[in-house]
Amino acid sequence: MARVETSSSRPYHLIIFGASGFTGQFVVEEVARVASEGPNGNLKWAVAGRSKQKLEKVLEQAAAELSKPELRSVDVIVADVGEAGSLAAMCKQAVIVLNCVGPYRFFGEQMVKACVENGAHHIDISGEPQFLEGMQLNYDSQAAEQGVYVIGSCGFDSIPADMGVLFTRDQFKGTLTAVESFLTFGAGEDGGCLHDGTWQSAVHSFSEGHELQTLRRKFNHKPLPTVGSKIKRRGNLFFSNEVQQYSVPFLGSDPSVVKRTQRFLLEEHHDKPVQYGAYVGIGGIGNVFKLLFGGLLFWLFVKFSFGRKLLLKHPEFFSFGVFSMDGPTRKQMKDSTFQFEFFGEGYTEGQDPSQGEPNGKIRTLVKGPECAYVATPIVMVQSALTMLNEPTALPKKGGVYTPAALFAKTTLTDRLHKHGIEFTVL
Repeated sequence: MARVETSSSRPYHLIIFGASGFTGQFVVEEVARVASEGPNGNLKWAVAGRSKQKLEKVLEQAAAELSKPELRSVDVIVADVGEAGSLAAMCKQAVIVLNCVGPYRFFGEQMVKACVENGAHHIDISGEPQFLEGMQLNYDSQAAEQGVYVIGSCGFDSIPADMGVLFTRDQFKGTLTAVESFLTFGAGEDGGCLHDGTWQSAVHSFSEGHELQTLRRKFNHKPLPTVGSKIKRRGNLFFSNEVQQYSVPFLGSDPSVVKRTQRFLLEEHHDKPVQYGAYVGIGGIGNVFKLLFGGLLFWLFVKFSFGRKLLLKHPEFFSFGVFSMDGPTRKQMKDSTFQFEFFGEGYTEGQDPSQGEPNGKIRTLVKGPECAYVATPIVMVQSALTMLNEPTALPKKGGVYTPAALFAKTTLTDRLHKHGIEFTVL
């Protein structure tokens, strides 16, 4: 049976691995902000990574940013994904490792393996379906034997989507059969961008898309049963009346993660699966032309190693400034927002889902601050605190889980709501 507890042999509740990376530094600040929410009001934590000097610099920066000089004395652990011994030594000291080192397709498995073998729970913020599903295929039974939870995509990809579908289902009076989500972004006068680490993950994912299909065949999954009428797929580019913007299918990990959750809920709890379609609003006609031109270039270049090198070397040019090597400024982050609107349909209480068309609708909203470096650290850290504070609400056995599969019976959505990521019924 899986346990989430600190004993004398585990000095830290949390270790942030990759704390000096672009996202890691903001996870450090978030942990520092909410340390009093740890078990018994006292969170024991440390930072880890390859360079002691860089980690100390991040702690200095967090101390100055949050006016908390005591952060300078947070423990520093030197560990490297290239040195299995250092990862094992680190994992033995942690109840949960927050893994911020990507692209996960290159650096993620080493950390998952070390956590499973050394009894530490693992949380990551990957948006890479191939990595996430590969970890489920390769480590689920071993993690279950060891009583270890491995939870992927506990960041902006994909907690708002996965927990949002679950929230929509739980708020619907009856049987929810299908949900479409529309993601839109807001930015201040300085605009916004993402750090190029996400761009690197995208380049590698698209160049090796065929591998994902091969991997999925190994699961031998039967198709999920369809309850009610089959969800209609939208086109690759369309004007959405729902968000009043041109929209495209969301190409991240959300659809894959939600589907895995629905499969788990069907197999473990006999819940009726909810069909899911994910879309993202891109704005007006000007952005459509940028997307078509940029998408064509990306599609052509990603097929060849020379093209991939160019894409990786010049993210700002090829993404029209959406990705940059410097990442966003703190002002850009402060002024940015995201919102997920969920449009669900189903059969109201007393109606038979096998008869006729769905007769009920629901609309919910998940909204919050800048998605990648404000919302993601909040989501990642609250996921860990939920595990530490609500161990009896988690599934009884360890394994590789999606967020909503692990947190379905917890108060995670309430915790997120209190920290500025709001879940509401419209």
